[in-house]
Amino acid sequence: MRKKSLTLLTDGTLFRKENTIYFENKYGKKPLAIEGIYDIYIYGNVNISSQALHYLAQKGIVVHFFNHYGYYDGTFYPREKLISGDLTVKQVEHYLNKEKRLELAKLFVFGAIKNIEHNLVKFKNKYKFNNELKRLESVKKITEVMNIEGIVRAKYYSLWDETLKDEFKIVKRTRKPPKNEMNALISFLNSRLYATIISEIYNTQLNPSVSYLHEVGTRRFSLALDLSEIFKPIYVDRLANRLVKQNIIKKSHFRDDLNGMLLTDEGMRLVIKFFNELLESTVKHPKLNKNVSKKRLIRLECYKLIKHLLEVNKYSPLIAWF
Repeated sequence: MRKKSLTLLTDGTLFRKENTIYFENKYGKKPLAIEGIYDIYIYGNVNISSQALHYLAQKGIVVHFFNHYGYYDGTFYPREKLISGDLTVKQVEHYLNKEKRLELAKLFVFGAIKNIEHNLVKFKNKYKFNNELKRLESVKKITEVMNIEGIVRAKYYSLWDETLKDEFKIVKRTRKPPKNEMNALISFLNSRLYATIISEIYNTQLNPSVSYLHEVGTRRFSLALDLSEIFKPIYVDRLANRLVKQNIIKKSHFRDDLNGMLLTDEGMRLVIKFFNELLESTVKHPKLNKNVSKKRLIRLECYKLIKHLLEVNKYSPLIAWF
């Protein structure tokens, strides 16, 4: 059975009865086919019994929680079943070694920039970040790498804005809270992508808390932030662009809240539907010579990173060919 992500958008209760997980809400009680669930995304106010969590942990099902604004809150991360002491040592070693860490940080940003350039071509703009890429080669500090990424993003958003309708221009990237519709859409999708990457990392031997571009910190899976730099342009930005330009997402799908802008419940449902469809869509992989889902590309990126850490193959970030 092919496993799929489960999204819960309504308030309710998740509980276990014998060897079945049920979700009960105002519409009734529904059994969940646990063997067909890959991970769970909870947006509603959902109570979960300890027995249900225990069962989900046994099955290795990651559960992601989002607040009522639709933004990521945290993850129930079951005990890792694929843990590798050797890889963990190598991961930490690459973080502690300044040159090794800098090399990976640069590669994540290089991949992000190349995917941003690829997007601009799709948006009918041929701008190239040649100066920024040249600077990236010579910088010696992680903060300088981050600064280059920030400069590229700011220019990219201004170029993207030239192709958007006035009511959906980014203007300036704002996050907590987002100040307009496109910022709200991007932030919502970024949260969903981040959680998706956490699920993929869980299903590898990587430790999600050891990262290279983003600083290691408490209470966050910073490796998912590193990997998201590569996938945000080709998943989040492209989808946001398509939803707006094809008039799928409209101004009526947003609401004002606390001096910011948020998606309505219906808006969230629509965006999640199209995001899931995007992840399930397939592309012909040039090296594997077969069709793989776009969700699978995230796992493959994890595997490439593992080979780099174990010094089997040098890491090369995914640069979109599709």
